[in-house]
Amino acid sequence: MSRPSRSAAWPALAGFLLLTVGGGLAIGYSIQPGSWYAGLAKPFFTPPNWLFAPAWTILYVLVAIAGWRVWRVAAGTATRLWALQLALNFLWTPVFFGLHRMGAGLAILLLLLVTILGFVRTAFSADRIAALLFLPYALWVAYASALNAALYILN
Repeated sequence: MSRPSRSAAWPALAGFLLLTVGGGLAIGYSIQPGSWYAGLAKPFFTPPNWLFAPAWTILYVLVAIAGWRVWRVAAGTATRLWALQLALNFLWTPVFFGLHRMGAGLAILLLLLVTILGFVRTAFSADRIAALLFLPYALWVAYASALNAALYILN
């Protein structure tokens, strides 16, 4: 994989942001938690609903920038892991909220967490900043996995 030209870098960042933030927000707004989620027994560490949109927006910006950075340095494996984590991320909402499949949602989140950690490990040698940008995301997905697991157990 060859390194992209400098002139392609900034428009590519806009593309990464549009794909990641736009895709995440579109999925989030099109598949709402609704009455099904409201009726679930929730663990004590469930955050307020208003927190999810700003938290995910910030995380999606970090994810987009990290993806753009590894793409810029032509880090092939890291870029592939970045694409895989985004696909898994986008898959979780329809499975969990759309299909009400908490067990399958948990499996997706655990695979997502492994993929995120693989990205961090792989990207670290190519672009440390990209790897570090994924650390808040890894923490949030670990927390989301615990929340998903607790919801599955309680319901």
